Formats: sequence, C-alpha cells, structure tokens
Amino acid sequence: MASSSSSLIRRIVPFFTTRIRQNYRLLNSSASSALSQPQVEALDSVLMTESCVRRMKELQAGEHKEKMLRLSVEAGGCSGFQYEFSLDDKTNSDDRIFERDGVKLVVDNVSYDFVKGATVDYVEELIRSAFQVSTNPSAVGGCSCKSSFMVKQ
Repeated sequence: MASSSSSLIRRIVPFFTTRIRQNYRLLNSSASSALSQPQVEALDSVLMTESCVRRMKELQAGEHKEKMLRLSVEAGGCSGFQYEFSLDDKTNSDDRIFERDGVKLVVDNVSYDFVKGATVDYVEELIRSAFQVSTNPSAVGGCSCKSSFMVKQ
C-alpha cells in the first residue's frame, strides 16, 4: 500500500508541477496588457472585505505577536488548484503584503500570479466558518465550496 501511494505521488508531482509552471507563464504574459496605470494598480492588488478585516482583528485580540493572514495557492483540490489560508507572524523575501485597516494579508510571489485582483472574505455558514476567495479574475471556475479553482486559459 505504501509503495503504491508513493508510486502514485511520483507520477502525479511532475504533472502538477508542469501545470503550475504553464499557468504561471500564462498569467505573467497576460499581465502585460495595455491597461491604463490606475486600472493596473486596482487589478494588481488583493482586496479584503470588511468581514475579513473584522475577523482578523478578533483573532489578533488575544495574540502577543501580530498575526497576518497568509494566502497561498497549491496544486490539488477538485478543480486543479486550491486556496490555502494560514496565520503567520513573519514574512519571506518574495512575499507581497496588502493592508487594510491595520490587517495584513501576505501572498507569496508565485501564488500572487493566481490571485491578482481577487477579494478575500470571511464567511460564516451553518456548516463552517472560513476565509475564502470570493472573487478571482484569474479563475474560470471552481467547486461550490470556493476552496478550489481552475485558471483561465
């Protein structure tokens, strides 16, 4: 059983690595469009809703060290790529930081190309409460739980 799952992983990893690189190149080439500067600035940021900011402030209230919301994109999920959220207290050299009302959202450079112009929200539902990407101009589709997506070709 262990050798069969490791064999499957060895076969799948190159596929996802290739897909991520293709989508990375695709997103980079589409970034050089002929939009005016103000529109480019708006499209280049990752936004946070009021609900997202409010929840982050609640989470930070009991912390000694300032926590930032980290958004990353991983290969997987039912649509090809999935959003991963975590709380972090440090940044890396390739991170981009977006701020609203003192709350910071951190996105690594590779993930940024998949979430440019996106909006992060905090949603409370009957079955779960979670941060999620509510809109993403780089995504063409995804699952109903909004945790995975497909990239525009």
